[in-house]
Amino acid sequence: MTTSEHTPRTVVLTGASDGIGAAAVRTLTNRGDHVIAVGRSREKTAAVARETGAEPLTADFARLDDVRALAEQVVARTDRVDVLVNNAGAVLGRRELTVDGNEATFQVNHLAPFLLTHLLRDRLTAAGRATVVTTSSAAHRFGRLDLDDLDHTRGYTPNRAYGRAKLANILFTRGLHDRWYDDGVRAVAFHPGMVATNFAASSGSWFRLAYRTPLRRLLLTTSEEGGSHLTWFVDGEPGRTWEPGEYYDLRRHVPVPEAADAALVDGLWERSVERAGVRT
Repeated sequence: MTTSEHTPRTVVLTGASDGIGAAAVRTLTNRGDHVIAVGRSREKTAAVARETGAEPLTADFARLDDVRALAEQVVARTDRVDVLVNNAGAVLGRRELTVDGNEATFQVNHLAPFLLTHLLRDRLTAAGRATVVTTSSAAHRFGRLDLDDLDHTRGYTPNRAYGRAKLANILFTRGLHDRWYDDGVRAVAFHPGMVATNFAASSGSWFRLAYRTPLRRLLLTTSEEGGSHLTWFVDGEPGRTWEPGEYYDLRRHVPVPEAADAALVDGLWERSVERAGVRT
């Protein structure tokens, strides 16, 4: 896609201060898109913005009030959002509760983007045809979602908590498809590969071994390659390039049995509405 044939879009991209998020910001701004780059670190997000011309905003997804403030800032800056990329996420260590009373891994990876997406619904529907891309992970295979124990009070490990949250991303994508498709919103979830960043380096998960040892050269891909997968979904034509409501490993469609369980999808949606304080 060349700049001359590209119609500029408004793109809100979280997790933009590093890794595949920052790489995607570089690509999208270079094409002329208006990118609102969201990160937790004010300094790192500002650095990406200075390099690319993106508009920087900050939010800590461990605080839902930060998510609400972020949405207010986005709404004040644009009358439409053509693409929302829910890319922010983290593998955490020991089990902790956020100030909102939710298990931290579940909130940062699922509840916060769930809330942000809802708060930007009017801007997404105003675009006429909008895309919501959510970065999940192949780690969803480690997850078993217990609707009666979303705070993971039983059998907690960093790996299980992360896998559970990444599975929730996929069920959220299916739930969005079921509920917002008729309003012009197309949703997709994908795994970008294991990317060579500082992701998980300080966690108690075994994932950190791949990120902190010489194994990274064998196991990990670059931020640029991971970012190219992200922009492939941003640029793709739903229903032709990729199927709405589905999950992809890199660019390959992979069915997820749990996403076909309507009771599980609906149950997670209902509990997420309650926990995130979404007005319906």
